[in-house]
Amino acid sequence: MLTEFKPRKFTDLALKPRIDLNCDIGEGFGAYTIGNDDALLKLATSVNIACGFHGGDAAVMRRTVGLAVEHGVAIGAHPGLPDLAGFGRRTMQVSPQEVYDMALYQIGALEGFVRAADGAMTHVKPHGALYNMLAVAPELAEAFAQAVRDFDTSLILVGMAASALTAAGERINLRTAHEAFADRTYQPDGSLTPRTHPNALMKSTGEAVAQAVGIALYQKAVAVDDSELTIKAHTICLHGDSPDSAKFARAVVRGLRAAGIELRSLIR
Repeated sequence: MLTEFKPRKFTDLALKPRIDLNCDIGEGFGAYTIGNDDALLKLATSVNIACGFHGGDAAVMRRTVGLAVEHGVAIGAHPGLPDLAGFGRRTMQVSPQEVYDMALYQIGALEGFVRAADGAMTHVKPHGALYNMLAVAPELAEAFAQAVRDFDTSLILVGMAASALTAAGERINLRTAHEAFADRTYQPDGSLTPRTHPNALMKSTGEAVAQAVGIALYQKAVAVDDSELTIKAHTICLHGDSPDSAKFARAVVRGLRAAGIELRSLIR
């Protein structure tokens, strides 16, 4: 049963004084603008750029990559399911081969714009429903991880902390980053609360800041039933598709820095 989120203060000794802060950007397409990419690029240390399946198009990808290079943030590909109408958040029945093919296709598409801008791609993070599917389905996770490895063995694979995807990446010796979320609530088993539930997103910036600091300093978070979770993360995500995303991100950045946490990309 899904229950209300209840914030909690942690008193454990700090374990980790640095964290990467990543944002999903470049998700508009055609005449449609989604999120505030310009503002988020000034706050994040890493960005995940949509590759045209769930969001983004050629012009948006080119512009977003150029801005990311200009701001000096780490650039990652953000492959999703071929579901532009549903923003890649609807589960689809796909085979491991289809996951491999769509991942390789999208990574390659973004890499073209990165090279043209004299930049460098550093990581790959799946989007939306694909992200959640790869977290729990080992065969799909293995296919995605293999696509990343076949494209470039130096890329960092970003996935949900302690998930099937991070395990798949580690099995084939990919550099793997475990991810947590500042703006999403967690279930007692460590999974994200489904977006179909009203408590899926944090209701206030204060809750998000507390969760981000708790994870970065203490490797702890609180599930919706008030149970304590251990989340060992290298990077924390802030979604960029909400109207208040920039305001939300600024509050989290201030909170992390006030707690003495250094914000640094995965490659620095």
